[in-house]
Amino acid sequence: MTHSDILIIGGGIAGMSAAFFLAKAGKSVTVLEREDQPGYHSTGRSAALYSETYGPKIIRKMSTASRSFFMTPPDGFSENPILTPRGIIMTAAPGEEAELDAILTEGRANGANFVELTPDELKEIIPVIHTEHVAKAAYETDAMDIDVHALHWGFIRQFKALGGSVVTKADVSTIGKADGKWQITLAKGDVFTGDIVVNAAGAWADEIATKAGIKPLGIVPKRRTAVMVDVPDDVKPHGWPLVASLDETLYFKEDAGRLLVSPADTTPTEPHDVQPEELDIAITIDRLMTATSIEVRRPGESWAGLRSFFADGDPVSGFDPADDSFYWLAGQGGYGIQTAPAMGEYAASIITGNGVPAQMEKLGITKDALSATRPTLVSGK
Repeated sequence: MTHSDILIIGGGIAGMSAAFFLAKAGKSVTVLEREDQPGYHSTGRSAALYSETYGPKIIRKMSTASRSFFMTPPDGFSENPILTPRGIIMTAAPGEEAELDAILTEGRANGANFVELTPDELKEIIPVIHTEHVAKAAYETDAMDIDVHALHWGFIRQFKALGGSVVTKADVSTIGKADGKWQITLAKGDVFTGDIVVNAAGAWADEIATKAGIKPLGIVPKRRTAVMVDVPDDVKPHGWPLVASLDETLYFKEDAGRLLVSPADTTPTEPHDVQPEELDIAITIDRLMTATSIEVRRPGESWAGLRSFFADGDPVSGFDPADDSFYWLAGQGGYGIQTAPAMGEYAASIITGNGVPAQMEKLGITKDALSATRPTLVSGK
């Protein structure tokens, strides 16, 4: 039987970032990961982008709060840069101009660099784009690609260097309490005890809560599909920014001379080792061919990942209302990579009783916005 101050269930980016900051705060932490290696499910299948203007409001604030970590990670965190230049162009269809303008205003207020583009200017940057469906566009030049592997394993290495433990093949069988401490028994028989349990199990968060005798919060895993597409020889996509429709029905970006394309689908599903559906692949190709002049004869490799949501679309990072030793850290909705540094630091600060970090308070981040008791968690926005 192994005892730790804190037991974290889930070794994805959410669990590992929180583990790092908790260990940094002097806590003994054990991370229990069901798979053979951390990050197999959502984290390892993310086409991650760092943008301070992408996602719901609380996500945008958390992304801004993560900026300094991304720009200056701890010494020895990664041999490779975590961020590399990419840029993102958001396209607004007729009728969506006001929504795009609001994003521009907020982004600029937070220091983001935007260039507004007419349809003709957009076509100069992305020659294959069909502009008849575009009223205007905005080019966030500072948006960056995130090296997910470097970020995730940077957290893991630093966590272990601080004395933390990661246990793989740790399929949780039972969760209960004995003598006021949490007791987790794995399917293989190992037993771990801790003062606090952090539920960072992603799509399986409700399942873990149920095992712990905690009321589920209603997390919904949703499938997202990605497809690789070859481009004609006369198309040179190197250096293109990521292009995303404002209504989140399509995005594509260059990847090693090809295009990574997604219909930005959010199909509710059960938590499992998700695979792409043929229909979603066909929809992806159809949307790309509608938005651009690229003809796709045969799609390349494809995959799918799970993005997990609560009813209002915002994540939860807070103690359960019925048990102040059970901490929810879930529902990042596909934005877990770009917010990982701030979400991890926030969780560690709340868990250790230090409240919302000062720099996050200045950005308007509150405990209520991430609370497991907020009214919109069940009702939606």
